[in-house]
Amino acid sequence: MPHLFGKRIRLRAVEQSDLDIFCRWINDPEITENLLLVYPMSQVEEARWYENMLQQPPSNHVMVIDIQTEKQPDSWQAIGNCGFMNFDWRNRSAEIGIMIGEKQFWDQGYGTDATLALLKHGFETLNLHRIWLQVYSKNKRGIRAYEKAGFVHEGIYRQAHYQHGRYYDVHLMSVLRNEWQTNDQSDRDE
Repeated sequence: MPHLFGKRIRLRAVEQSDLDIFCRWINDPEITENLLLVYPMSQVEEARWYENMLQQPPSNHVMVIDIQTEKQPDSWQAIGNCGFMNFDWRNRSAEIGIMIGEKQFWDQGYGTDATLALLKHGFETLNLHRIWLQVYSKNKRGIRAYEKAGFVHEGIYRQAHYQHGRYYDVHLMSVLRNEWQTNDQSDRDE
């Protein structure tokens, strides 16, 4: 797959050399606070995940979120990952997930930019009709980023996530192709 570009990011294929940084990210409780991961992950498990991922169709492969480094414009730094899952090809629907693993890049719009690049790829390349996600009610930063990317609240799974001794709601959000086309066209007109 060629690189996919947002305004300030690129999405690229995962390489085996990325696994060390992935393992660091997914073993940091602050980073995984709003992810489904609840157990520590070893290097061996991460390598097994990578090998299993490579056996899946390319549409299911996780992508690395890169940004250009300030000191060397031709050099890129991995700051997170994202991808599609739970494809329903009959209904042209898929779920997305995203993680910004480098905390110094939180709240700078990189997650929104990566999400917009995923939407463009999903609608224009994969020919999806609906792209959806789940986000915990306590993840205000994530909800804000998804809303900025055009996601609409569809519903709530009430008290569907247990963490830190209490239950949280899980929001279901989605974007339909025609909503994205309207928003994408208005962005081009500005």
